[in-house]
Amino acid sequence: MDRAKEISGFLRSRRARLTPQEAGLPSDGRVRRVPGLRRDEAARLAGVSTEYYTRLEQGRAGNPSAEVVDALARALRLDDSEREHLTDLLRSRGRSQRSAPVRAQRVRPGLHLMLQTLDHVPAFVVGRRTDVLASNRLGREVLTDFEALPAPRRNLARYYLLDPEARERVGDWERIAAETVAMLRLDAGRHPHDRLLADLVGELTLKSPEFSTWWNDHRVLRRTHGAKHYHHPLVGDLHFSYESFQVPGDTDQTLCVYTVEPGSDTDRALRLLTSWTAPAAPVRERG
Repeated sequence: MDRAKEISGFLRSRRARLTPQEAGLPSDGRVRRVPGLRRDEAARLAGVSTEYYTRLEQGRAGNPSAEVVDALARALRLDDSEREHLTDLLRSRGRSQRSAPVRAQRVRPGLHLMLQTLDHVPAFVVGRRTDVLASNRLGREVLTDFEALPAPRRNLARYYLLDPEARERVGDWERIAAETVAMLRLDAGRHPHDRLLADLVGELTLKSPEFSTWWNDHRVLRRTHGAKHYHHPLVGDLHFSYESFQVPGDTDQTLCVYTVEPGSDTDRALRLLTSWTAPAAPVRERG
């Protein structure tokens, strides 16, 4: 990932969405040639010189202090995910420019056991690049059977953007797919020299008609909680709330758990789906 290009694209996109009125700046009567804030206005709001802000936006300002990063985040009205991304971009200069050796992510046994314990709702663990590292049986039934895929293909972004079934099964597909691209953007800022992530971005650019538009808007997202809707071919519509938890001891792994209201239509549908798809009990031989 070209660090300077990423910094420029992100900062320009964030100030372009913020009007002077929203930022509390008085009108100066000048004709505006760009949408949103100009560089000098962003600099004024952040309390830095226009020259320094320009070098920041061009990726030529070295490693700015935490105070400068915070000032920029406040000036551009960044949310928590955007602030995290800006910090990753602006303070990554000292990191090695070499691509680190790719190590397979592993889910520890206790987490695997937790997934199986959560047998009444879908649950799965997502790693870097939105790789699906582990899932329980209902997770595979509601989304897709990731464990039946070759390991390199077990990936949420590939599923949502490249699998034709996803467009039929995932309610509000466009929103969910765009949010997944934003998750990849956040990961790219944190791991700018990840060769597998670069390969994934290249694949999605070539194969998904929508990916480039969403990738180039520089939106970032760390998923925490929300709602999901699926159209299941056996039991119909399923409506979930979800909660996401960063796995203790591994900041690159997230446990995602879908929840349902007891007694709801989705609760009843899940019980039916569980009974229909349960593995057959072994036949015991009579002695």
